[in-house]
Amino acid sequence: MKKVLFYYFIFIVSVCTTASCVQNEKSFFSDKKYGEKVKSDFRQRKSAISAERAAALFSVFNRPDLTLMEKEALEFLFAYMPLSDLADYDGEFFLSQVRATFAARDFFEWGEKIPEEIFRHFVLVYRVNNENLDSARIVFFNELKDRVKGMTMEQAALEVNHWCHEKVTYRATDSRTSSPLALARTSWGRCGEESTFTTAALRAVGIPARQCYTPRWAHTDDNHAWVEVWIDGKWHYIGACEPEPQLDAAWFAAPAKRAMMVHSTVFGVYNGVEHKNVEKPMYSVINTLSNYTEVRNVKVKVVDAAGKSVNGAKVSFNVYNYAEYYPLVESVTDSTGVVSILSGLGDLLVWATKDGIFGYAVSSPKNTGNEAVTVMLNKKQGDVFEDTYEIVPPVEQKVAGLSSEKAVENGLRLQREDSIRKAYMDTFIDETAAREFAASLNLSADDTWKYLEMAQGNWQEIRRFIEKNKDDKNLFPFLASIRAKDLRDTPEQTLTSHLTAGLTFGVKAGTPEEIVARNILSPRISNEMIRPWRTFFHTQFDADIANEAQKNVEEVVKYVKQNIKTNDALNYYNCLISPQGVYELKVADSRSRDVFFVALCRTAGVAARLDPATRRPQYYDGEWKNAEFDNDGKKAHPQAQITFVNYKDNVLKAKYSTNYTLARFSDGNFVTLNLYGNLENAPVSVDAGYYRLMTGSRANDGSVNIHNKYFEIKENQSLTLEIKLPEVASKLQVLGIIDMNTKVSLTNAAEGTTLKDLSDGKGVLLCFAEPDKEPTKHILQDLPSQTGELNNWGGGVLFLVPDDKLSTAFDHAAFKNLPKKTVWGTDNNRVLLKEAISTLQIDFNDNFPLVLFLSNSGGILYCSQGYKIGTGENIVKTINSNKKNDER
Repeated sequence: MKKVLFYYFIFIVSVCTTASCVQNEKSFFSDKKYGEKVKSDFRQRKSAISAERAAALFSVFNRPDLTLMEKEALEFLFAYMPLSDLADYDGEFFLSQVRATFAARDFFEWGEKIPEEIFRHFVLVYRVNNENLDSARIVFFNELKDRVKGMTMEQAALEVNHWCHEKVTYRATDSRTSSPLALARTSWGRCGEESTFTTAALRAVGIPARQCYTPRWAHTDDNHAWVEVWIDGKWHYIGACEPEPQLDAAWFAAPAKRAMMVHSTVFGVYNGVEHKNVEKPMYSVINTLSNYTEVRNVKVKVVDAAGKSVNGAKVSFNVYNYAEYYPLVESVTDSTGVVSILSGLGDLLVWATKDGIFGYAVSSPKNTGNEAVTVMLNKKQGDVFEDTYEIVPPVEQKVAGLSSEKAVENGLRLQREDSIRKAYMDTFIDETAAREFAASLNLSADDTWKYLEMAQGNWQEIRRFIEKNKDDKNLFPFLASIRAKDLRDTPEQTLTSHLTAGLTFGVKAGTPEEIVARNILSPRISNEMIRPWRTFFHTQFDADIANEAQKNVEEVVKYVKQNIKTNDALNYYNCLISPQGVYELKVADSRSRDVFFVALCRTAGVAARLDPATRRPQYYDGEWKNAEFDNDGKKAHPQAQITFVNYKDNVLKAKYSTNYTLARFSDGNFVTLNLYGNLENAPVSVDAGYYRLMTGSRANDGSVNIHNKYFEIKENQSLTLEIKLPEVASKLQVLGIIDMNTKVSLTNAAEGTTLKDLSDGKGVLLCFAEPDKEPTKHILQDLPSQTGELNNWGGGVLFLVPDDKLSTAFDHAAFKNLPKKTVWGTDNNRVLLKEAISTLQIDFNDNFPLVLFLSNSGGILYCSQGYKIGTGENIVKTINSNKKNDER
């Protein structure tokens, strides 16, 4: 009995001691009220999680070694994370992120200097954007800790960016964001991936960082993303994987001064000082534009046809980009009919709608100043009319460049970092080895090399996949059905699971053979990360269920509607949930639900897809049929046909999403159709309805002339739309003179070649390039869209790289489909560049690329410097205008 009492006493002392320790532990929240809100939000979130996911997510709280600070940090993350993270990752993963974060804070001297709020939102948070998550925080910390230990916070931030440049450089790719470790394996990515990578690296060493981006530029097409880093109490910007020798220096400094909005998404309830464009219970979107340029208060008043204020009207503030109105921010009017935002000093197209009635107006700093622009709701669906107007972006501004000493020193370091990256990329399989491998398996050498080359750093995984599935007749059709990025970041095991299990339940009767690989076997559905969902679903239903699905696909539609709740607001990072995650969580955003439906169908042997134009989920049953989730299957989508025809006197051949778009009216606004390929003179099937055809022509200063045609097309109607580009007032002027007898040093060409030789009587497109920087790479990706026009023209295309900007890592052969007369050369000592700058009388400040069009006599008829999208199009316009002048 005494022994029992003794052990009971020891147990009580142990419990009391443990409780006392917990009570004495430091809380993650010094603000008690904020901490209580987090706990309340966490409890509410936890109670809504399905049983299938609850154990995987929350069993981590049962760990005996969990500290109070870790527990509260986890509660903060769980309370506000998007649905994708609740569905596709488990509690142990998030605990590893928390522990790595605290370890970095304790390891570096600056850790204790970071305010709690900054640390919570910009160091602890594991997600940057819509990337696939991985263990990069742990891997990056181990690689970087000794390299930056002992540095100041500023020195460390700059050094981390140099490390990032050793790993990754810029190259355009699709919109899915690779995980940081996958990007390192590939060694290149678009700006959104570079900034995700760099933000992750900075957070890994305990430095607060956030991805910032302009949703869309106003002065040119496209957008850009970069990084802001918090150093000793202030936010600074850096170019991601594009290191400079100091903070607040980057090639995009000048374009950013022309931005209309700079956004950053902040995880959780954030009480920072920045202006908020969006504030939701789980996140905020802040506008940091004032860090870069002068801003104005854009005030809008919405009235009805009688002039009375409209409360609760939806208002979107838009820029023209890629031939559509892109909403920078959306808001709702107050009781006085007013709403306002902070934006740049350029024009905005303000669109307002309520109860299906709409109106719009241009807000210009020239015309409205601080006065409210009035938008009258006086238009409705079915109104037929046209309008034309001009949208003017903020004016170009000068920025200070680096000192020549700093620029040269940094340039030499960048070259060394390029060589490090190149040495890694040289380990990728080469063509000879790929063809030998194909021969050993008796496979097509061309196909094998094609996919192994696209795999880049993931080539070993794809090599294993090809070897393991060499006898499958669907091997290459399967690989053709996925995207290049899938080849770069998908494991062999995942791909094999889809190929080998793809036809387990056969194929629905009547399915054409030519759609089986792409619409049944393929794991690629939208922009989601490819995961092994097919084998998981095989554990959830058998052949009988699959056969029933093949007989009546509407039963699959019914199942999804009855079992999956939709909530678009809760998946705010727009990272698609995996099909398995949707199944287990039982709630998803509508896009993830649609992907889930397609995955279920494909598993059951039913061809399914997302419609290329409308993105509606569809299945094949003699024809492509829509799966209706939001209207009980009662709403049909009657079809019509539209044919686009280029106006004969257009200065260039109009292209969809560059010069024109078609948008369908829905819920008070117009939604652009995703149309691809050569649309000219080819009938396109569309839903009957109310449409807007938008055409636009951008001038060299970035301003745009826009023409809109509003019309209705009825069921079974066929309509031809002539694409007539608005004229832009421009007169060719000789901006300077270059001596066409100047000799140029060309790569792999005889010495003594002159600009006149390259001209061949037609002129020269001359580009002074900095090959390792994003703006030059944009030109190289932009020109192929105009290759046909430039080949027909027949003049020379010359890329000259100053000898101090040469990069061993740059391979111009990676940029395909350039004009056939493209040549490369070196501008030794910048002789020709200096001549161009002098004759143009411009402040250049290494604002590469400098793009010139030279007439056959050496007159500079076009000049563009720095970052721009659409330069190739502007060159073609200049060439065609010059031709007309010569003809006169």
